[in-house]
Amino acid sequence: MELLRFITCGSVDDGKSTLIGRLLYESKLLYADHLAALEADSRRVGTRGGELDFALLVDGLAAEREQGITIDVAYRFFATEARRFIVADTPGHEQYTRNMVTGASTADAAVLLLDARKGVLSQTRRHARIVSLLGIRHVVLAVNKLDLAAYSREVFEEVSASFAEFAAELAFTEITCVPMSATEGVNVVGRSELTPWYDGPTLLQWLESVEPRPRRDVSSRFLVQWVNRPDATFRGLSGRVLGGTLRRDETVRLGNRTTSVARIVTMDGDLDEAPAGSSVTVVLADDVDASRGDVLGAAQDPPGIASEFQARLVWLHENGLLPGRQYLAKIGARTVGFTATKALHLNEIGVDNVHFDAPVPFESYRTNRDLGSFVVLDRLSNATVGAGMIDFALHPDNVRRQTLTVDKQARIARNGHRPCVVWLTGLSGAGKSTIADLVEKALHAEGRHTFLLDGDNVRHGLNSDLGFTDADRVENIRRIAEVAALMVDAGLIVLVSFISPFRAERALARDLVGENEFCEVFVDTPLAVAEQRDPKGLYRKARRGELANFTGIDSPYEPPRRPEVRLDTTALGPQAAAEVVLQRLHALGVC
Repeated sequence: MELLRFITCGSVDDGKSTLIGRLLYESKLLYADHLAALEADSRRVGTRGGELDFALLVDGLAAEREQGITIDVAYRFFATEARRFIVADTPGHEQYTRNMVTGASTADAAVLLLDARKGVLSQTRRHARIVSLLGIRHVVLAVNKLDLAAYSREVFEEVSASFAEFAAELAFTEITCVPMSATEGVNVVGRSELTPWYDGPTLLQWLESVEPRPRRDVSSRFLVQWVNRPDATFRGLSGRVLGGTLRRDETVRLGNRTTSVARIVTMDGDLDEAPAGSSVTVVLADDVDASRGDVLGAAQDPPGIASEFQARLVWLHENGLLPGRQYLAKIGARTVGFTATKALHLNEIGVDNVHFDAPVPFESYRTNRDLGSFVVLDRLSNATVGAGMIDFALHPDNVRRQTLTVDKQARIARNGHRPCVVWLTGLSGAGKSTIADLVEKALHAEGRHTFLLDGDNVRHGLNSDLGFTDADRVENIRRIAEVAALMVDAGLIVLVSFISPFRAERALARDLVGENEFCEVFVDTPLAVAEQRDPKGLYRKARRGELANFTGIDSPYEPPRRPEVRLDTTALGPQAAAEVVLQRLHALGVC
């Protein structure tokens, strides 16, 4: 039978788990031992005075039962004579929005619940937007707990009209509104006499009749996950068919190479064809270079390849998305660098221009969920912080590096020394600029080619358009990191004196240059000492509230964990500190 995947979503305590439990119960889909366990659990931890608490059928975590809320996504399988179903009960609480996104990512339809007494809430709107964002086009609005509003037709119609007005801007093909009481089973499976004024479908009737997400006739797509080479006589590409049907002898394209499928290998023998969802090993007719993350596509209709996109983003972390900050994106079987141009806060949704640091095979999310979606990871913690859906490439990937005759090695030979970035970080007043100036003075006397990028000086020119918000600080360091990398390419020893409060941006600066071309110097001065020095009077202004977002006062500073050099300025004077830096540079072979 046909399978329908759907989710239940909505605000906290709107009755999602109760609805699914009631649906299973009313459909006679519970075994006797399940009913016995439900009766015992309802007496022990139920919320209905010993009567059957259907939410307990779905809320399996101890914390969920204690608090009466859904935390994790709970999946349940059931079937009727008309159709098979997989339902995802998703959390309503705002802090668990990421779990709701997970449940919705594979759904064909959505059951969006709301409490008839409360109407359309902010979380109702957020979940509706996410459902639309993820390409779900069929929605039923379950106006629940109508028993607590005396089954009022006026209440139902008012709530339905309010949601329809809001949802008009969303790309839903169908919105069906059903008056119900999940607790009492009204209009869940069978029609109820308590709502004689309603002549639409019950929830189960809607689920049995709604059209699942259309399965387009797509060209073949095969994602390479592993190059399979057990011995010198066999080389295959192991992975999964993402779309269409891959056939033996089919002409396929991989990047800019065209070849054909010689074999489709499985543990049970070779296949003539492999449909979408199959995990197989493909042997190509030609020796084509391929690696993890590459995609084989039908030669007449291959997937696109690009690095810049318009994408829809859902941000899932309490630390907001900062424009220009370097994150990681996992798309297909590949992990690439990721930056965005707009700021997003926790649970915000937005359309943004995003950049990957390498071209990737892609299709729009509406065409192919696997090649059109990605997750965003924090570079340092590897935590999942966001999710994205590709709309389209901003332009073909036609920007390539130009090969130049005079390269870095030629400049190194001319200068007579290796280049590097000497990155001094620390609080305002720590002495970074003074130490950097002394180091450059000594290097210049030795005949080294140097340049000093100082935070205050750069703020007068290149970064004069930036303020001091976290987003501006990220962009400030991103620009300087790029400039410093260009100067290293020019063969210079570049001294960078910036507070640079965030580890992520200092890590970005390190990644932009080669191995042993970055020396992080932590000018370690306690806040109390830096504030006592206060050469510019900035700490006094910050304490008086005249200077917002000042590092160390109302904006954080993240000290380096493993700097190449740590300077304790409570024990070292500027000249002694500069000597320590110079010794380290000599040890690195820079000078």
